[in-house]
Amino acid sequence: MTWLITGGAGYIGSHVVKSMAEAGEPVVVVDDLSGGDPRRLPGQVPLERGTVLDRTFLDRVLREHAVEGIVHLAAKKAVGESVEKPLLYYRENVTGLQVLLDAAVSAGVSSFLFSSSASVYGTPPTEVVTEDTPLAPLSPYGETKTAGEWMVRATGRAQGMATACLRYFNVAGTAEPALADTGVFNLVPMVFERLDAGLPPLIFGDDYPTPDGTCVRDYIHVADIADAHLAVARRLASGRGAGDLVYNIGRGEGVSVREMIRLIAEITGHEIAPEVTDRRPGDPAKVVASADRLATDLGWKASHDVHAMIASAWEARRASRG
Repeated sequence: MTWLITGGAGYIGSHVVKSMAEAGEPVVVVDDLSGGDPRRLPGQVPLERGTVLDRTFLDRVLREHAVEGIVHLAAKKAVGESVEKPLLYYRENVTGLQVLLDAAVSAGVSSFLFSSSASVYGTPPTEVVTEDTPLAPLSPYGETKTAGEWMVRATGRAQGMATACLRYFNVAGTAEPALADTGVFNLVPMVFERLDAGLPPLIFGDDYPTPDGTCVRDYIHVADIADAHLAVARRLASGRGAGDLVYNIGRGEGVSVREMIRLIAEITGHEIAPEVTDRRPGDPAKVVASADRLATDLGWKASHDVHAMIASAWEARRASRG
């Protein structure tokens, strides 16, 4: 069974490609390279450069590679930018998904795995978030992921396509230096960027209703994210209990932004006190996962701790600078 991985040259996507290809799953990548790097991909994995907004392009790729399953990761993902540019996010994340699903249905694709986000929960009313927690996104980015889940599930039910929506929590770390996160959208690389410049790391608000006033998040190693994709993709392909799946991917453990910055400073040797600035629009106070459903259904459990995430990311950053 050949899997199409959209956004496969990106940070998370390249780890999913690595996990699936090393497990013997045939994969082909679609990426417009706006945020991806083809050097992240194994040499034997085909790369088709193009956008999921281009139906003619998708029809050709699906046909020529005899694609039977899709892992859809291609998306815009910066919460703050989505507040400033909501139409861009709806076009890329919602319209792009609609075009892809339409092409998938026409090509007879049998399995569809959607990259969603914990942002669909907004600020949840409970300490630990389960897949049954009500969806209440706070940003246009979160809204596009919520709408995407609706579209994927509705299409799957109507067309008999096995689907799964994976709600990522906060992703960090790298499996190897070549696959490192080169963007500055996630907390760890954002802090690295500031420290390398001799500047204090920024804390966006310290007046949240949390123990130290800073946002609390569930951080998950990108290699664990990739392995979860492999497990869920194989469940979809097997047809066993596969139809309309929703899973959180997290560790079930909250860490505050201030705690993360302290640990980053310890690992990197940069002892620069953080600077508190204004809250970012759309940031919820606390989001921590329950990943019990994925553990029960597929036996999956995160295997990396926060220290491993930061240490691997820091090693990759030093390697990139020679």
